[in-house]
Amino acid sequence: MSVPPANPLINNPPDWLTRGAPHLWLPYTQMQTTPMALPVVKTDGVRLTLDDGRELVDGVSSWWTAAHGYNHPHIREAVTTQLEKMPHVMLGGLAHEQACRLASRLTDKLPGDLAHVFFSESGSVSVEIGMKIAVQYWINSGERGRTRFVSFKGGYHGDTLATMSVCDPEEGMHSLFKGAIAEQFICELPTDEDKAAALDAFLAEHKSEIAGIVTEPLVQGAGGMLFHSPISLKLLRNLADKHGILLLVDEIFTGFGRTGTMFACEAAGITPDIMTLSKALTGGTLPLAATVARAPVFEAFLGEDAGKALMHGPTYTGNALACAAANASLDLFETEPRLDQVAAIEAQLKSQLEPARDIPGVVDVRVLGAIGVIELQSIAEPDAMKRRFVEEGVWIRPFRNIVYTTPPFTIGQDDLAQLTGAMLKVCAEFAPS
Repeated sequence: MSVPPANPLINNPPDWLTRGAPHLWLPYTQMQTTPMALPVVKTDGVRLTLDDGRELVDGVSSWWTAAHGYNHPHIREAVTTQLEKMPHVMLGGLAHEQACRLASRLTDKLPGDLAHVFFSESGSVSVEIGMKIAVQYWINSGERGRTRFVSFKGGYHGDTLATMSVCDPEEGMHSLFKGAIAEQFICELPTDEDKAAALDAFLAEHKSEIAGIVTEPLVQGAGGMLFHSPISLKLLRNLADKHGILLLVDEIFTGFGRTGTMFACEAAGITPDIMTLSKALTGGTLPLAATVARAPVFEAFLGEDAGKALMHGPTYTGNALACAAANASLDLFETEPRLDQVAAIEAQLKSQLEPARDIPGVVDVRVLGAIGVIELQSIAEPDAMKRRFVEEGVWIRPFRNIVYTTPPFTIGQDDLAQLTGAMLKVCAEFAPS
């Protein structure tokens, strides 16, 4: 049995880690060479507590989910109360209050007539459902053959088979699967007039094949924290309307305040035909995702013909515990100053990361909302960088050629300064000269 290499940061690892690590297959990890994972035994506020008592300020919010910090008492109480009543019930022919309340509250907050919510358990699945809805929308409307999607270089939408097909094929993670996944149209984002004109011409030529355009608004997250203007998003809405194509906007990362508004689409003043949500939906507590459609899309599935219905149903669709957590998370957005906190984080990140521009090997420094990025020419030793961040008392995971932070919105100035200080220090140590 292969055993992960020892982690030099762990002295006397707990028994549960040494016993379990050889059996636990971790995400995005070469299990033969990557050191044993750090043992976390507790979370609170913006901190992770390790088995040996050390505390790390979490600069990643557990993959961008813990918007309110960890163990917020309001969310914990809501989940505990729901657990005592009913942890789960199938939505096949049944319904429960938490799912109904959440669907109604989400549609009240979303732009335009995004009014029909389909729940699932993960972001990738919510995008896959959105793609399935888009294809069936055209079938139900009497147009067959519209089965392909336009997505964009630098884009990332998940790791399931259909979502891999709309990721940038050059980004590396999914290149092995060429031939096993559908071939989509991967285009340049319309970030200038020439690219907008090229996309316009492309859509005019291929619109009879295209079910939808899939995009991340304002920030391409896993593609490298690549930013683009709200104007590009507005152009996509206009082009989709011009050519009669559905627009699918993936707000899994950007939704719920991360870019400075509740939803990134608000910055462009647009309403997509389909929106996908996950990550911060439950405040980083339980898995839940949503695919939300505008009224005209939903209405294409109505009729006397049962075959027009959306034949999709994850077992834990609308899980009561997860919906209770999401309702409690929405309460916090309504009663605590989350967007003001994001604005304060943005200002501090801009000020404290700006000196990184003077570090040799730094290509760019960029900030939007509660996202701060230092882009390097390259990162030769990402595992070593991670170890240095832990030694500095923070949890930051470099990837590709970037070091970034997406902290909880509740983070204080001192903890955020610890994150930014560590980013500057470690980048200076590892930046290629």
